[in-house]
Amino acid sequence: MPYFDEDDDTIDYQVVVNGEEQYSLWPTDLRMPDGWRPAGFTGRIGPCLDHIERTWTDMRPLSARSGADG
Repeated sequence: MPYFDEDDDTIDYQVVVNGEEQYSLWPTDLRMPDGWRPAGFTGRIGPCLDHIERTWTDMRPLSARSGADG
């Protein structure tokens, strides 16, 4: 994974999500790793982290949530 510097406001990131619905950031100029897909939000690090905080409200992986709910 790339190193993220929260003080560097010069890099554009995209919010990405994997099959377990876990979120991360990925620089827009790098090829996204297998198993991750765009989550529909791109911007500087601060707004991306804010988006993840608002969106990813249950940190458990999807498989753990599905097992607990069903």
